[in-house]
Amino acid sequence: MIRLFAGILALLAAVAPAAARDLTVVSLNIRMPSPDDGANRWELRRDLTVATIRRANPDVIGTQELFKRQGDDVVARLPRYRWIGVGRSGAERADDEHMGIFYRADRLTVERCGNFWLSDTPAVPGSNSWGHPFPRMVTWAIFREADGRRFAMFNTHLPYRAEDEPAREKGAALLAARIPAIAGDLPVVVTGDFNTVPDSPTYRRMAQGLRDAWGAAPVRTGPEATFHGFTGKPDRRIDWVFVKGFAVKRAATVDTRRGDVFPSDHYPVVVTLGR
Repeated sequence: MIRLFAGILALLAAVAPAAARDLTVVSLNIRMPSPDDGANRWELRRDLTVATIRRANPDVIGTQELFKRQGDDVVARLPRYRWIGVGRSGAERADDEHMGIFYRADRLTVERCGNFWLSDTPAVPGSNSWGHPFPRMVTWAIFREADGRRFAMFNTHLPYRAEDEPAREKGAALLAARIPAIAGDLPVVVTGDFNTVPDSPTYRRMAQGLRDAWGAAPVRTGPEATFHGFTGKPDRRIDWVFVKGFAVKRAATVDTRRGDVFPSDHYPVVVTLGR
């Protein structure tokens, strides 16, 4: 009888669907490698940035202000990760910002990926509209997990000047319009430095059909504001993670530092998602 019962349990375990694993997402403006950053030059904070990522153990990371050598530095030190992205000019230049998406290659497979520009001509690489000084873009990917589940991820960086709010709102509207065309019915994650606050037209546009993970999380840790300019005194929550089709379990703003050295001038946002 005991053997029969054990056999039944083993059979049930074999046919029962595996529990879905949580998905950990990070949004991080990694700060470009500027020689003017003093104690926080990339070469001096690189190891702390990598250690912060390693501790969070994310499945995916949406980065902003990423230069190619920074992306290569990260994956050289965290070999389980790969990254995708192109320069915002549309050409591969060493001094060009990327909307780099990092992913755990042992957990996720990229089914397809691409880019579009936040302009009147989104398919034209490097295109720029709406009066702001630099091209702005979105990098996206469709990921498949080991159990076959799939999701879509979008990553962006909106214009930074106070007078750019109309351009940010237009960029958010274009991104929101493109999401269903690319993702279909898949669950969606959006990461980004939106360079504006939640009480803004840009935020309200993003919140139409998507949920702010920070606001939805039943458990939150760390400061609410994310930009601190290498001071450790954040004053604005401009780095957001939006989701659709996921249950938000936890959200954290990571305020790691080593003395006067920080991983970035923005705090990383770490979100744990379930199905």
